[in-house]
Amino acid sequence: QVQLVESGGGLVQAGGSLRLSCAASLRTFSNSDMGWFRQAPGKNREFVAAIRWSGGITNYADSVKGRFTISRDNAKLTVFLQMNSLKPEDTAVYYCAARGGYPLTIVTNSARYNSWGQGTQGTVSS
Repeated sequence: QVQLVESGGGLVQAGGSLRLSCAASLRTFSNSDMGWFRQAPGKNREFVAAIRWSGGITNYADSVKGRFTISRDNAKLTVFLQMNSLKPEDTAVYYCAARGGYPLTIVTNSARYNSWGQGTQGTVSS
């Protein structure tokens, strides 16, 4: 498994931006699809974005398309989530997740990811 540590959360006003980072501890990061999920109070964890192990393919939830961008730097063992035009409904704990073994397709189901970070809080005020 890959150990993951998120950072970059904080408090911003609506319309602002946050950039989340997720640092991995193992070299198997380079063969892992990486995903971002979020969980708001009283709600289930939901898919936000994912990126292929090679970096060439991404997938986004409809609610964040055009506002969020996922990227990765395999040399630095880090995946990023740039969040722009934030809305109060984006407030949540954001989790980084890994799915190793050179997956053939990106998946949005959290149960298919086998390594998780501890989460970082992102709060958007109105």
